[in-house]
Amino acid sequence: MKHGHFFLIFLVIPCILFFSCIKKTPETKGIILGFSQIGAESAWRNRNTRSIHEAAAAAGIKLLFFNAEQKQENQIKAIRSFIAYQVDVIAFVPIVSYGWENVLEEARDANIPVLICDREIDIYNERLYAGYLGTNMLKQGQSSAEYLLKKYTDPETGEILVDADNPVRIIELSGTVGSSPETLRAQGFREVLSEYPGFEIIYSESGDFLRSKGYELMCHILEEFQDIDVIYSHNDSMTLGAIDAMKERGINPGRDIIIISIDAEQAAIDALIRGEINCLVECNPNQGPEIMRLVDSLANKDNIPRIIYMVEEVFTEWDDLSTLPTRGY
Repeated sequence: MKHGHFFLIFLVIPCILFFSCIKKTPETKGIILGFSQIGAESAWRNRNTRSIHEAAAAAGIKLLFFNAEQKQENQIKAIRSFIAYQVDVIAFVPIVSYGWENVLEEARDANIPVLICDREIDIYNERLYAGYLGTNMLKQGQSSAEYLLKKYTDPETGEILVDADNPVRIIELSGTVGSSPETLRAQGFREVLSEYPGFEIIYSESGDFLRSKGYELMCHILEEFQDIDVIYSHNDSMTLGAIDAMKERGINPGRDIIIISIDAEQAAIDALIRGEINCLVECNPNQGPEIMRLVDSLANKDNIPRIIYMVEEVFTEWDDLSTLPTRGY
């Protein structure tokens, strides 16, 4: 037997046994939530997962949790398992924005409401899911660009000090291709800067939200490009990997190159305090309590808002962060 087949059987059998143990019966009490997470690619994602587990326990909601290990096919299989075991509500973080119609139609036919979490989906019939809870990724991209405009604005005259003949050269480390963060964070950033030809994105590449790929990308970028003014990174893990690569080459992150990052996890906050990052746009992972509130409503056949965004902040080099509580992730 091939090792890959052995591992798959090793993974699937415990899931089947676990689901069987908590299969819903007429005597079952309480709400059962089937939740599919995309993986454990970052400290942010791990905190997001802990928030869901903690909130489910606090709310007395039985949680069937499945880690898809960054594969959409694994998520689809998990959702179909949730349907087979007749959970009350399905919630999941979609790794990419497309390809969900068939399985969501199956959930609708089974009368199981679906909550989309953290990442948005692009689907022909939005009635196939009950609502979305997560972060405003378009706004995160816009906030990143707004910081950059302020960075290059003369405080006395209000004039933006850029010139199309000598542009600000920007490198973009983007997220997983086809995911809503990758699409919307890029879109929002470009929308704000589109009126200012002095800002130029000279290179954009996906680092899959991974620190290791952020490091690898930055090593390549520093060999290919001599003059870089700004790094705009779609998450902190890639940012921290890029900072590692810069330090190895004697480049001072945050000083020699302006760095803008999204997430605001603790390691990035620490880097901001050290002056190695210039701007952090928060992406709030503590979604668990709000998810459970919505799950309770859906299980009781109540309507929920179509879109709910988490409360988030922007932290910059100009802020006093001395009283900021420890992030916990």
